[in-house]
Amino acid sequence: MEVLAETLEERGVRLVLGENYLDSIDDDYIFRSPGIRPDKGSLSDAVANGAVLTSEMELFFEICPCKIIGITGSDGKTTTTTLISEILRESGKKVWLGGNIGRPLLPDADKMKEDDICVVELSSFQLMTMTRSPERAVVTNISPNHLDYHKDINEYIDAKKNIYRNPGNVLLVTNASNPHTALMAEEHKGENLLFSSKADADVCIADGVIRLKGEPVLKISDIRLPGVHNVENYMAAIAATRGLADIKAIQKVAKTFGGVEHRLEFIRELRGVKYYNSSIDSTPTRTIAALGAFTGRSLIVLCGGYDKNLDYAPLAPELAKKAKAVVLSGKCAPKIKAALDGCELIKTNGTKIYEIPDLLAAASFVPTIAERGDTVLLSPAAASFDAFKNFEERGRAFKQIIKGLK
Repeated sequence: MEVLAETLEERGVRLVLGENYLDSIDDDYIFRSPGIRPDKGSLSDAVANGAVLTSEMELFFEICPCKIIGITGSDGKTTTTTLISEILRESGKKVWLGGNIGRPLLPDADKMKEDDICVVELSSFQLMTMTRSPERAVVTNISPNHLDYHKDINEYIDAKKNIYRNPGNVLLVTNASNPHTALMAEEHKGENLLFSSKADADVCIADGVIRLKGEPVLKISDIRLPGVHNVENYMAAIAATRGLADIKAIQKVAKTFGGVEHRLEFIRELRGVKYYNSSIDSTPTRTIAALGAFTGRSLIVLCGGYDKNLDYAPLAPELAKKAKAVVLSGKCAPKIKAALDGCELIKTNGTKIYEIPDLLAAASFVPTIAERGDTVLLSPAAASFDAFKNFEERGRAFKQIIKGLK
């Protein structure tokens, strides 16, 4: 990193670091990290004085020579992004995968060809100041998220809309059954492809088969990933790759793709207890979706972490329906506990609640209460930043402990 810093400075780049690093910035071009709000510090004043505020992703969109498929949403965007890339690769396409998933794409732009396809996951942080949109845009769904960063839900939704309302976009793929995304489709000026597992849409289910504009594409029974939410992820991927992918490629991926790391990832079975890592579940809606992949009430669910100012009341009855026990840890454990304590169904069903100081201690604790036939699920419903760098680090720490159980 020191060598890179010296190289950049030799080329005239000023690196702004340390305490008060956002004070008195008045450079002509300012590259913003997605985690920094564009109105923080002196950034707004700099823009008002003529500075260009941009980012790695915005520059990539300007110079990318090939078609871009962009994916965003509150839940399911990582799986949908991965499915699209897998389907296109199986169809013989040269695919570049990146953005909010994997590696930055800007360093590889000079290697890309016109016939390649970029599949890019985009967060609301990245989209907030975007001035260009991908040719094909996917919005999986919208629910409250990142309210510790955004001023309110309206700003969060407005950031998501930048995936389709700027120059470059011709197609929007989105969820017909989600009220926020249905409104997006109404205001979109280009072509829409709507999907729904609950109602009639451009991509829907009939007789156990996903159909695109009435044409059969994929049997639900062929999808290896569990849960209705993953059926919807396939619907979004099918719509996004229309005209680019082979049906046989879609079917092969469905039968062979085992899922994204940290998303309902099976770790092991020990003494009749199954262990799953779904550390990517950083919101209550993601955890609700994960719970839907299991039947019965034999779950022991580990929840808690960094609070993104989200409401946990809707999660409580879903945990009551599926979990025999909930193990809470992290900074927002008291907030989740309050939601559980206020849920009558938790009391009626006898769901036990345990509070453990941190996730690693919780991971060591759950085998002491698990019985043969139970399933232990890490699905935090919260971000990881109170104790870990990201959800990947959290998930791998959990897996290490579970794999080490004797």
